[in-house]
Amino acid sequence: MPLDLYCMDPSPPNRAVYLCLEALGIEVNKKPVNLFKKEQLSPEFTKINPQHTVPTLVDDGFVIWDSHAICAYLVNKYGKDDSLYPKDPQKRAIVDQRLHFDTGILFTRLRDITFPLLFLKCKEIPEDKKQRARDAYAFLETFLEGNDYLAGNNYTIADICCISTVTSLVEALRVSADDFPNVKAWIQRCKDNLPGYQEANQPGLNIFKGAVDAELD
Repeated sequence: MPLDLYCMDPSPPNRAVYLCLEALGIEVNKKPVNLFKKEQLSPEFTKINPQHTVPTLVDDGFVIWDSHAICAYLVNKYGKDDSLYPKDPQKRAIVDQRLHFDTGILFTRLRDITFPLLFLKCKEIPEDKKQRARDAYAFLETFLEGNDYLAGNNYTIADICCISTVTSLVEALRVSADDFPNVKAWIQRCKDNLPGYQEANQPGLNIFKGAVDAELD
């Protein structure tokens, strides 16, 4: 039975799930949900997901939302091995910490910028919010010291989730990572090595950038 993914392409968490699907070689039936038109508040969708967020995955009647939880579920159920989400308790703990870092720090700081900009039409990004994003880059810089990827020398769902957030900050919201060489090298490494990066992340990122440009220019 096919998997249904309720999604919106420009959204960074949705793009993370797309990247995970590419890495696993899984196809899904995409069901677009337009947040700007408040389609996530429809009775049909809130019955599926009372938190009314995207992405939301439906797998043969099983429903899960939050991109990090979806990626972990997909690897646990469909992965041919555990390279994307190691079963070793210590290795998995590091991946989990990076995922929580994205949830609690990286994505939170992105949302602090994008919600006022895109939904409240604020027309500018306050410098203090840019600095908070750069402070998050500084943590990533440390995580990457001596490592090719966020949890070691192989990419995992930690990289998959964080790269969609970071590229949104750098390329769309114009929060430069030039002062963070490890982060810059990691971004390029992800672009070069994550399966299907150009197909899974870049098109939605371009749409997201276009929406930001329309408010800032």
